[in-house]
Amino acid sequence: MNNAAIYPGTFDPVTYGHMDLIHRTLSVFDKVVVAVAVNPGKRPLFSIEERVSLIKKAVGKNGLKNVTVESFDTLLVDYCDQKKIYTVVRGLRAVSDFEYELQLSQMNRKINKRVEAVFMMPSEEYNFISSKIIKEVAAFGGDVSELVPAPVMEALRQKYVALKKTSASAKRKPGAIGKGK
Repeated sequence: MNNAAIYPGTFDPVTYGHMDLIHRTLSVFDKVVVAVAVNPGKRPLFSIEERVSLIKKAVGKNGLKNVTVESFDTLLVDYCDQKKIYTVVRGLRAVSDFEYELQLSQMNRKINKRVEAVFMMPSEEYNFISSKIIKEVAAFGGDVSELVPAPVMEALRQKYVALKKTSASAKRKPGAIGKGK
């Protein structure tokens, strides 16, 4: 599969910035594999299954063809070997992204010389979007509907309502953490 690319990330959650990059990748490659990473260094809001499902819904709503979405829990270079796809697409929003992505791509090349990184800039309207900022705004009830696909907006709303209920319930229980006994 020589005209395919892997677009890896945690996608917690997927944003219109990610979707823009998928669209743009399809303008260069015939097929895109959106590879949702299990990253032990991060504590995601959404489970791996939820993230895969949300991306599939967003891809479907956009009518995108030749996009597959799956998860992986290995080194990216090993995943590339499994898929026999050696082009990795990464988005760059700022110089700080480049520095980090350069380190990752150099490490990947050190481990597997076949893996090549292709860096793409997002459209200007999505340049500032990050999953972290989306979660911070949504956690305080802010409107992120212009920044994420509709299924993601609903999932964020449900997730934060559930977290608030859990938090409020824990505060009311006798002997809960923080009782100072």
